[in-house]
Amino acid sequence: MSINLTTNLSFGTLLTDSEEKQRNGLSRTGHTITAVFLGLILILGFVNNFIVLVLFCKFKVLRNPVNMLLLNISISDMLVCLSGTTLSFASSIRGRWIGGYHGCRWYGFANSCFGIVSLISLAILSYERYRTLTLCPRQGADYQKALLAVAGSWMYSLVWTVPPLIGWSSYGTEGAGTSCSVHWTSKSVESVSYIMCLFIFCLVIPILIMVYFYGRLLYTVKQVGKIRKTAARKREYHVLFMVVTAVICYLICWVPYGMIALLATFGPPGVVSPVANIVPSILAKSSTVCNPIIYILMNKQFYKCFLILFHCQPASSAPDASLCPSKVTMIQLSQRKNKEASCTVQDLPEVSKNQLCLLSPESSVAPAPEHPPEKMEETPLSE
Repeated sequence: MSINLTTNLSFGTLLTDSEEKQRNGLSRTGHTITAVFLGLILILGFVNNFIVLVLFCKFKVLRNPVNMLLLNISISDMLVCLSGTTLSFASSIRGRWIGGYHGCRWYGFANSCFGIVSLISLAILSYERYRTLTLCPRQGADYQKALLAVAGSWMYSLVWTVPPLIGWSSYGTEGAGTSCSVHWTSKSVESVSYIMCLFIFCLVIPILIMVYFYGRLLYTVKQVGKIRKTAARKREYHVLFMVVTAVICYLICWVPYGMIALLATFGPPGVVSPVANIVPSILAKSSTVCNPIIYILMNKQFYKCFLILFHCQPASSAPDASLCPSKVTMIQLSQRKNKEASCTVQDLPEVSKNQLCLLSPESSVAPAPEHPPEKMEETPLSE
């Protein structure tokens, strides 16, 4: 009798596991593997972005308008880790969503909002880098425009993440049922129209902006490299590596998720398996780990402060605001033309002023005087 009871209980347990796998399409082993990846992303993403925040608080030299966008990206990525990845991690351990209906709506809204803020900030950053490197702005640091760009990224994100809360589409569980997002599988007119708008305005347009401005930046740097090969070649390779890395990581992290979402929306029911749904979702969350490394630690100014923070360099080597903190230095011509200057518009008739901004000696790291009478000014730039 006890043997039969034990057999029935074991069979009932196996049946429950089978039903759970049939319901969400992922086995216990699959949930465990997903939890391991999410745990690594949670730890690395939080630590990386926390270090960025510490650097901003400790080193005043990092507080410039361009770096405000980097700070915005780190804050949004950290919020994704705290509000999104933690719940996905806990749900994967349990094998089911543990947040309930209202928790799912909050998770879908918060994760989408913070993610879009990061994407839009990356697109704005591509424009700022192009403008700063090539247009040679004469005015000083403009914090008002930087704060406006940061506020604009949050407002733009809210415009596209609030509608599912008020009836235009909805938030629900996705993939293996351990995370929530926009209800991709809904075939209603409201959901399909919202998903198309979200795909165009929050994925395609940011990608086009990044490709356009980084492409223009690379073209300008290549032209400078043809003019002054010895001085600009190393600079060209550095910018090329940074741009290619940024674009490739952006595409790897977000394009698969967008493609799977479109396939789930317009494809036949069940065309996207739970495994095919989870992998792009993990890639999208991994952007919280990649962004600080690409946009912060590859920055020479940030990297020096990072070494000082962990006592790898003496504090006396901290970058000063008056020094050129970048391998790429902008040069603005003074209003008074100097015939003895080594690089002028007359000497380089085929070089545009945009390209002239990138021409500078590689070893130019000395402080620039406030009012040079006949020499060229050097403006600090954060890469």
